[in-house]
Amino acid sequence: MKIGVIGIKDAWSTEQLAEAVARKTGQKKKIFEMQDVRLDLPSGTAVVDGIDLSKLDGIIIKKIGKQYSPDLLDRLEMLRLLEGRGVKIFSSPKSILRVLDRLSCTITLQLGNIPMPPTTITENIDHALAAVEEYEEAVFKPLYSTKARGMFVLSPNPAARTTIEEYSKEKKILYIQKTIDFKDRDLGIVFLGGEYLTTYARCKANGSWNTTTVNGGKYAPVDPPKEVIELARKAQSLFNLDFTCVDVALTDDGPLVFEVSAFGGFRGLLDARGIDAASLYADYAIERIKA
Repeated sequence: MKIGVIGIKDAWSTEQLAEAVARKTGQKKKIFEMQDVRLDLPSGTAVVDGIDLSKLDGIIIKKIGKQYSPDLLDRLEMLRLLEGRGVKIFSSPKSILRVLDRLSCTITLQLGNIPMPPTTITENIDHALAAVEEYEEAVFKPLYSTKARGMFVLSPNPAARTTIEEYSKEKKILYIQKTIDFKDRDLGIVFLGGEYLTTYARCKANGSWNTTTVNGGKYAPVDPPKEVIELARKAQSLFNLDFTCVDVALTDDGPLVFEVSAFGGFRGLLDARGIDAASLYADYAIERIKA
């Protein structure tokens, strides 16, 4: 069985997954970075490092690029061709396309009646300023980012308009979300093949406004109520991802979903729960390729 891993060479999670696949299939470890792929049309060959991805039995996508950007959507389209020609891909590029863009993910969650923090989408500076004043404190989020990169918190102040105007020079579509009190932690509720796996918490540290490990956040085990797990199950079911993590905040007004992850995280599962997600994901893919 020949299975390739799309990811970032030397990145911990990619390496863990590739090593698990190699160990379970007896093949040499295969990690491919999308910027090195040549897709040839109409033959459908996709050559990288001397290997034609279209000849593989399966592909697992761990990461599609180092930096989140609209360019990643085009990389997914390349893989969508391979999937359309019969290569089994986990998760499906079509599914990842719907969550990679924060706005696309949010709209799908809203249409699915998933509770989320109050959010404003606009290109208009006046509307953006009004949202900040209405929310009293808001987080500006890029449409393509992970681990809170590029996000910032803004409260009403005399310089708020100038801040928004400067930001809008780089980000035409403004995604503005009310900050909420989530008790210094949020939850990562993990699913494999649509089935609940476990939950871990990301806890704030160093006075940061967010819980990401980039800003010192720490992982901890947690067992949320059944209704919270079921909310996360419903949220992830809207996207049909093979492996994902649903980010949930527990507030005084009930649980709120921030987003559904395109790729899910391995580190939180290992550190908080001692679960080798790479091994489980490799087993999952192998079984479905055999089927």
